[in-house]
Amino acid sequence: MAWNNIYFIGIGGIGMSAIARYYKFKGYNVGGYDRTPSDLTRELEKQGIAVHYDDDITRIPTRVEDTLVVYTPAVPEDLKELRYVKENGYRVIKRSRMLGEITEGQKCLAVAGTHGKTTTSTLIAHILTDCGEGCSAFLGGISKNYGTNLLMSENKVVVAEADEFDRSFLQLHPDIAVISAMDADHLDIYGDLAHVQEAFRQFASQTKDTLILKHGLPITSSDTGAKILTYHFNDISADFHAENMHIDALGHFTYDLHHPGGVIPGIRVGTLGWVNVENSVAAAAVCLCHGVSPDAIRKAIGSFQGAKRRLDEHVNTPGLTYIDDYAHHPKELSTAISSIREIFPGRKLTGIFQPHLYTRTRDFAPEFAKALSALDEVILLDIYPAREEPIPGITSEIIYKDITAPRKMLIKKEELMSVLEKETPDVLITFGAGNIDRFIEPIKQMLLARI
Repeated sequence: MAWNNIYFIGIGGIGMSAIARYYKFKGYNVGGYDRTPSDLTRELEKQGIAVHYDDDITRIPTRVEDTLVVYTPAVPEDLKELRYVKENGYRVIKRSRMLGEITEGQKCLAVAGTHGKTTTSTLIAHILTDCGEGCSAFLGGISKNYGTNLLMSENKVVVAEADEFDRSFLQLHPDIAVISAMDADHLDIYGDLAHVQEAFRQFASQTKDTLILKHGLPITSSDTGAKILTYHFNDISADFHAENMHIDALGHFTYDLHHPGGVIPGIRVGTLGWVNVENSVAAAAVCLCHGVSPDAIRKAIGSFQGAKRRLDEHVNTPGLTYIDDYAHHPKELSTAISSIREIFPGRKLTGIFQPHLYTRTRDFAPEFAKALSALDEVILLDIYPAREEPIPGITSEIIYKDITAPRKMLIKKEELMSVLEKETPDVLITFGAGNIDRFIEPIKQMLLARI
């Protein structure tokens, strides 16, 4: 690459921060802008990357011919810095193009899907690291085993989370790929489910060797030249599936993995819930196709601690449990609630949900209400807007009115801690992709003080 400076607009995003750290490691002068400080930006600054929080064009490197600008489509088009670099001759590319360039010339193992990407890709990276082969990995969450969203290795294998937002994943041409789900999402980008599925079929067509599909997804051999294999939680007609499952008192499953080459017996999943059995089946399928030994796969799945904010247990006692999850789509909510209900049968589930985006709330309000109605108690917060401006008539009320859980309340996030002080939860779960994560530690400390 002919650049000395790489400047990131939106550097604090989970995907952007990993790429920024990768190029800092490679010796480039790296800096950038983000709207607000966070744990991710503080980590960047610790590593010598200059980050600022004012939309200030004077902070952009002045040598146009020597500077590459990378931006995320999550930043608004009218941001002064973004407008400036586009109007003044800088080479400006999206984050997805940068990830595509990194993976070129290396063996790419990619995980796509509207749900399950982060946990599955993080587990693949853990299996490859734990077995000693190593990989570079660009993850959409923080690995709890390694405390980072970026793994680096001299081995020419890259694990990438393939994000469908803004069709970013179409910049990748993986050797082995997973598609875990193709549900309607990001309809502000795609318009409807048919266009979502069309993009996934294009991603499938770009997969070179092996495509591992969630059993039942509408992709066939006419869509890709890659070999298609299927996986499922427990459907025995899938090429990779779990049998002989049992759950222990702490919510961890043990199962036998059936695959085209035989059986891997006695896999204990290090993370909670049936959904993580399915994620581990997908990860094992990728690693078996890549050539990792069955024993190494069994061992690594058992030691996997998961990704932060994915069925992430913070307090787990017989009478008081607190779990945090990133779920922000109705299907993800339903899956997480179903998994938690199975782990803790007979216990009262209280869910705190912060809707993410006005458009997603508008497009899926009835589905959100139905998913949340599976809880015993719902605490609903205002919408987190992220990159969006308000839409008239679109508030959390359009979800709230249709929730049929035995108890529900609609509050502002500023009221949350005082409301929880008066509550006596049994199993408490926070859900959402906005800034609800800032409540995790205060909630955890409040609950621990009661034990």
